[in-house]
Amino acid sequence: MLTQPSAHAYTPAAIRNAVSNGVMGIEHGNLLDESTAKLMSEKGAFLTPTLVTYQAMASQEFGTFLPPNIAAKNNEVLQAGLRSVQLADQAGVPMCYGTDLLGPLQTQQSLGFRLLRQAGQSPLKILQSATINAAKMLRQEEQLGRIKEGYLADLIILNANPMEDIEVLCKPEKHLLAVIKDGRVLESRWSQLAKEDVGNSRAIE
Repeated sequence: MLTQPSAHAYTPAAIRNAVSNGVMGIEHGNLLDESTAKLMSEKGAFLTPTLVTYQAMASQEFGTFLPPNIAAKNNEVLQAGLRSVQLADQAGVPMCYGTDLLGPLQTQQSLGFRLLRQAGQSPLKILQSATINAAKMLRQEEQLGRIKEGYLADLIILNANPMEDIEVLCKPEKHLLAVIKDGRVLESRWSQLAKEDVGNSRAIE
């Protein structure tokens, strides 16, 4: 699978250098400024903010994860990241959903949706970042990112509408009913949908 070249970058100088040399995906980008966001938009480069990583490291659940001298800097990077999302959105930069969480911190993966909303993104744009934008970044938009005939049927079933409240995605234990991968029911706690054995992949028919 041929994917877009991407880079981990925080500062405007690093982002501009990467994008000017053909990199089409910037991960993190917390210190993005207005002119660099405009450049990304002109080049069609994607931004994958990882805001929830900084929040998770500072949370009470993982209160000892960061030493005190790093905790303050971590908060500064989070606040800058919220601003970078706003600048990217205003400039028309396509964004993908990502977290960069490792180990025990992965339990907070879905909380990133809340932070994107806090940064001012609409529920629609947040959902697009996790679906069609990510598919485009992977150059797999002809089979991923949509519920459409001929596409791989990777989807979830919820008991609430994330377009009305994106935070339903932050509470899978309350709102997630089933996970369907490659057209098969991978997990289900919905009485109307039984779990299947995962076999060969299949597209939506």
